[in-house]
Amino acid sequence: MGLMIEQFGCKSDNFGVLIHDPDSGVTAAIDAPELGPIREHLEAKHWTLDRIFTTHHHGDHTEANLALKEEFGCRIIGPAGDAIPGRDEIVREGDTFLFGTYEVRVLATPGHTLDHITFWIPAESVAFVGDTLFAIGCGRVIEGTPAMMWNSLEKLMQLPNDTDIYCGHEYTQSNARFALTIEPENADLVERARHVDERRAAHMATLPTTMLLEKRTNPFLRVDEPAIRDRLGMRGKAAAEVFAEIRGRKDRFK
Repeated sequence: MGLMIEQFGCKSDNFGVLIHDPDSGVTAAIDAPELGPIREHLEAKHWTLDRIFTTHHHGDHTEANLALKEEFGCRIIGPAGDAIPGRDEIVREGDTFLFGTYEVRVLATPGHTLDHITFWIPAESVAFVGDTLFAIGCGRVIEGTPAMMWNSLEKLMQLPNDTDIYCGHEYTQSNARFALTIEPENADLVERARHVDERRAAHMATLPTTMLLEKRTNPFLRVDEPAIRDRLGMRGKAAAEVFAEIRGRKDRFK
């Protein structure tokens, strides 16, 4: 049996994720947005929390760190910086560590925050990207620069196309509405937006996504598409500049 992944809603639009290696019996939370739902899903699965993998320091991703650590004695792994509550171990770009029988690789993906990291498990073709990449979107550039965020997205695009992508929030429906203003002629995007609307109407999650699907439908990853550049009037501009223009438009989108 392979890695078991349990995704569930937290707060208003966060996702909680638990991963469990049945061969070794270890369990980790990907971020810790809210104590109650995490505890409930651990109890339902009869799992004990051994680790928390923290992608970045924002409170809606670390709120339950200390309570979970007190209750379960779990070890908290996260990026450098002083704002990760209860952190026991710092990991950086290029680091690897074992989670049960699985190798976890760490990718530095700053932009949303300066300390943001992604956890990638190649053997299971899965990446936990926090708030760097969203389904049909990307994180708001808060602490970094657009160029920094673009470099992080380029790094994630190097992951295999079949990689399952777990993100920190359920933003897909609003992201799709914005994406259609950037690339309305993209048939894959039009169909995906329809599918997303159906799922949300049924109160179903739109994640995980895949890297291939994002490459086909996410305008933040498609800055080299001629149709997008023409619509923005940015033929010949650097990719990071086109990304910055799209990100700015998303920031102003209602």
